[in-house]
Amino acid sequence: MTPTDLNRVPLLDLFRQEVDAQAQVLTAGLLALERNRDVVDHLEACMRAAHSLKGAARIIGLTVAMRLAGAMEECFDAAQQGRIVLLHPQIDRLLGVVDLLKRIAATPESDLGAWDDQKRLEIDACLSELAGVLDGRELATSTAVAPVAGRSSPRSRDELDASDRVLRVTAESFNRLLGLAGESLVESRWVKPFAESLLRLKRLHQESGKTLRRVREALPAVVLEQAQTELAAAERSLLECEQLLSERLVEIEMFDQRSCSLARRLNDEALACRMRPFADGVQEFPRMVRDLARSLGKHASLEIVGEATQVDRDILQRLDAPLGHLLRNAVDHGLESPDERRACGKPAEAVVRLEARHSAGTLQVVVSDDGRGVDVERVRHAIVERKLATLEAARALSESELLEFLFLPGFTMKETVTEISGRGVGLDVVQDMVKQVRGIVRVASQAGKGTRFQLQLPVTLSVVRTLVAEVQGEPYAFPLTAISRALAVARERVDVVEGRQHFDLDGRSIGLVTAHQILDLDPSASLGDELPVIVIGDATHMYGLIVDRFLGQCELVVQPLDPQLGKIKDIAAAALMDDGAPVLIVDTDDLIRSVDRICSGSRLTPVRDGSSAVPGKQRKRVLVVDDSLTVRELERKLLGNLGYDVEVAVDGMDGWNAVRAGRFNLVVTDIDMPRMDGIELVTLINKDPNLKSMPVMIVSYKDRDEDRRRGLEAGAAHYLAKGSFHDDALVQAVVDLIGEADA
Repeated sequence: MTPTDLNRVPLLDLFRQEVDAQAQVLTAGLLALERNRDVVDHLEACMRAAHSLKGAARIIGLTVAMRLAGAMEECFDAAQQGRIVLLHPQIDRLLGVVDLLKRIAATPESDLGAWDDQKRLEIDACLSELAGVLDGRELATSTAVAPVAGRSSPRSRDELDASDRVLRVTAESFNRLLGLAGESLVESRWVKPFAESLLRLKRLHQESGKTLRRVREALPAVVLEQAQTELAAAERSLLECEQLLSERLVEIEMFDQRSCSLARRLNDEALACRMRPFADGVQEFPRMVRDLARSLGKHASLEIVGEATQVDRDILQRLDAPLGHLLRNAVDHGLESPDERRACGKPAEAVVRLEARHSAGTLQVVVSDDGRGVDVERVRHAIVERKLATLEAARALSESELLEFLFLPGFTMKETVTEISGRGVGLDVVQDMVKQVRGIVRVASQAGKGTRFQLQLPVTLSVVRTLVAEVQGEPYAFPLTAISRALAVARERVDVVEGRQHFDLDGRSIGLVTAHQILDLDPSASLGDELPVIVIGDATHMYGLIVDRFLGQCELVVQPLDPQLGKIKDIAAAALMDDGAPVLIVDTDDLIRSVDRICSGSRLTPVRDGSSAVPGKQRKRVLVVDDSLTVRELERKLLGNLGYDVEVAVDGMDGWNAVRAGRFNLVVTDIDMPRMDGIELVTLINKDPNLKSMPVMIVSYKDRDEDRRRGLEAGAAHYLAKGSFHDDALVQAVVDLIGEADA
């Protein structure tokens, strides 16, 4: 590949991905160091992340990012050697550099030059601060704020026990009752198919009678009188059977109706055992609203609507903290003082309304107030001020989109922090709870009229609507609330980057994983040209799960698994389908974590197309080992375009596992990597009698003579500086070591 070809590789997108990943490592490490600066592992992880960012920035020629990452690396190196100590002020500066690097990476390609021109002062100021950290100069410390006051203490154990005694039944009894009710509902449905079979038998009897009559009428009159008598007797017998069958059929149909009705009522009553009046969970809120309003110099009352609305016991318990946050926000943020309300023509006493009702098979919980409403322009300004969006992007946001920012952790409209609010915590807690129970939260506001939060929740956690799919001949149920899309993906839409499959969905790249691999099942046989895919996850983690086929939607009664089994990976519960067949309900959150683990290990199973390989020359296989996404992808594309079969590993340990599991003609490795560095990897390969004949090439930023000598002494067949990427040195070195790709 020529340098011109390399310039067309979209490395900037890869650099942005690497900045996102390494920024998470740096942030987590710095926060851990702030809690305990004596932990050496955090410093090592931070230094590796800064080193990788510096190398990635050098690859794409982004000088400002390379200087910032290099300055950070020097600070971490000084801290490792004990020349400086990273305290709160120093960590603040380093976190600021992380944010600046993220801003640089997010800059459109056409505007990157501005960091070298108009924004040079910002870069120089940041580098000056890092120099101050390195020199150990005094830095200002930030002031602490008071903790947020919580709501009144929960009910005592005696009160909880008293509530349990009123029910006179344990949770285990609830579960058993629900299980039996579900089974009875399933069993009751077996009567209908039996009745339908009797109806078919009745039709056969009718046809037999008609045939017999036609036979008797077709016989000549001279037929013996005895034959005519026998035929008439047969007709009478068939009529009696038909009449008896009709009577039994009517009885069975009546029994089927009564049985289904009784089973449905039993199931509904069993579910009702889990339900409690909404009033049971909101008894403390009127006093809380009154006392809080008085402490703020306001007058407010809480109006509760739908106190008798039945709510699942578990949902009602989980609603306690979110509703407390919403009500406190309404009083503190939304309501005006009595004088302000009078000036606006409102009563001095404000009204906060808490409502619960059933609607379209869901539980609707609404918290509203008649206060000042949310100032959307202030929200827009706060978004830009906190660098959550650019000014242009913020101006383009609709009112509903702006209000969604209120749910972000740490986002607040209060200019001062009080014991009640101002830290930006609360609404994110509400959203987390709603997501946990597979619900939706919406917010609407009208200036001068008030704000309205609507929580749409399942009526009960005991019944779940699912999409049932078949995997390896067995049904699996996926909760509909966790599914973003279910669709058939044409095989030609599937692309592969670093061995990971993905397809484009509404402009977003969705990773593809086979359900067989996640659920530890045998690989499926060949799949067709259309792949049945279930898209699960949220805005940050979204994957497409390939199943064998869709079986349809189904409403299932959840039956918990035996506690003796412990937590089963990727499975939440079980249920019975309408035909009595058992089905496992998938734990989608656990499933996403499983996908993340497999993706991080680069061990995804490719989608099989079932086509036979055409006999011919086998391509030579190369393993690329590097902890930098940018470098890995560059080397993979460079060698892949020349015809080599390239696999990747994210560090030395991953590379060591890969070379032992597969056969490769060459290993290309970096030196500085977590868990196991390149020198140790080369040493292990050369000590293994089955691997020592395989050449290893080191590609590293370290280009000193002692670094080269150390790598070659460990057993490397070639040592190449990464600066040689911009010519054909890497390609020529690979050809010299193992020949052409298909030779």
